[in-house]
Amino acid sequence: MTEDKQDDRLTVPEGWKDKPFTREDNPRGLLVESSFSVLFPKYRESYLSKVWPLVKEILSEYSIEAEMDLIKGSLSVKTTRKTYDPYMIIKARDLITLLARSVDLEQAKRVLEDDVACDVIKIGSMVAKKERFIKRRKRLIGPGGTTLKAIECLTDCYVAVQGNTVAALGPHKGLKEVRKIVEDCMNNIHPFFTIRTIMEKHDLAKNPDMRNENWEAYLPQYKGKNISKRKQPMKKKTKKVYTPFPPPQPESKVDKELASGEYFLKEHERKQRKTELKRQKQTQSKQERQQKRDKSFVAPDEPQEPPQKKVKVAQDSKVNLDKLKQKFKKISKKKQ
Repeated sequence: MTEDKQDDRLTVPEGWKDKPFTREDNPRGLLVESSFSVLFPKYRESYLSKVWPLVKEILSEYSIEAEMDLIKGSLSVKTTRKTYDPYMIIKARDLITLLARSVDLEQAKRVLEDDVACDVIKIGSMVAKKERFIKRRKRLIGPGGTTLKAIECLTDCYVAVQGNTVAALGPHKGLKEVRKIVEDCMNNIHPFFTIRTIMEKHDLAKNPDMRNENWEAYLPQYKGKNISKRKQPMKKKTKKVYTPFPPPQPESKVDKELASGEYFLKEHERKQRKTELKRQKQTQSKQERQQKRDKSFVAPDEPQEPPQKKVKVAQDSKVNLDKLKQKFKKISKKKQ
């Protein structure tokens, strides 16, 4: 066999697709029934109840039954005797897992196609601290979802971030790249660096001369910065000035008594002195307590109202009594 013919057999031609699996390939159906069930959160109940009739119609084309239990909060799929494609039950399982992980039906039904697969990446256990996890998840989404859109355009995959999982839907090659970006982001590598390396790989793959060569020299290299952020203590201890001489010896009890003159007192005089000190402390504490009690009986300072301005009456404005009397007389005559 020549080298040209051997290369033709080993390489797959571009644009080649496998034949679709039809009912003629398996006319007798499946022998054993298989089923899968998935739990869904409470907030997805309203959406799933609206969409579930459409899900049944889509799966009925492949002779697969679908059930939803609202009491248990579960979705289940199972094969029937008319089911001819043995792999379609796994596709149906992927469909209900995507619906449970907040993916719309318009996108989730694409998983039933042959060239499309899905991957649910669990990111909740990748980071220990919750605050750090939330920051890295925001970094994955980006400001206004820009980073997520860039990942979708680069990998030809639909990506949905919800809670502790990232659901990806698309071709197998794109799913591998999405998982790499997500895992690196959770391991404190910015998505920008991973996206840039994948873009470089795509450009190198387009060149037929570079397909069989090592790409490490052409890919961008990034060095991590290990910045140690040590927590500062609340109370910082200041170091004393260094002296070569030893510290002075502390005074003993006898030295203190000698300095105060208590050492030369007799026992009954010492006791008497102690009792006097106790009485002084007791009287002082009683006075403090009494002052605290008296404070509750002291009336608080009332807010002083601002002094009202006195209205000055003009001296010229004098009342004319003669005119008023004439007015009242006219009014009384009219009433009569």
